Amino acid sequence: MVDKIKIDTTDNKIISALKENSKLSYRKLAKKLLLPVTKVHHRIRNLENRGVIKKYTVVLDNKKLGKDLCAYILIKVDYSYLKSSGLSQQELAKKFKRRDDIEDVCLVTGLKDIILKVRVSSIDELNQFITKDLRNNTGVKSTETLIILDELNWWKSKN
Repeated sequence: MVDKIKIDTTDNKIISALKENSKLSYRKLAKKLLLPVTKVHHRIRNLENRGVIKKYTVVLDNKKLGKDLCAYILIKVDYSYLKSSGLSQQELAKKFKRRDDIEDVCLVTGLKDIILKVRVSSIDELNQFITKDLRNNTGVKSTETLIILDELNWWKSKN
């Protein structure tokens, strides 16, 4: 079981600012939050050492990269196949995660077992992925696809 870490208002302000722009220098972050640079530096290092901040990343403009079609694909797992082949649901999910066109893989409860977030360049590419790659994958019993019309992410609301 993971120990919960208590963070205070200052830590929360630092985390919020980093979520908005993780590229800010300690100096710019300190100026923005009206805190001493040494305090910001110490707090960030502490958050990293305690595992609260795991990594820093980038947000891509997928339209500029030609990957402007995004969909969620809900998968019903064929448990009889998994059992006979000695595979687990987690191993099947990890197999999907290796693909470049799959952004996220989540194991879920309910009528479906796995949700994939897929980003491709066209309906044709999505169709190819679903009909040729995914549905022919042993361990997949059925799929349901939800095309994303708009992503209302936190970074879009800030701009």
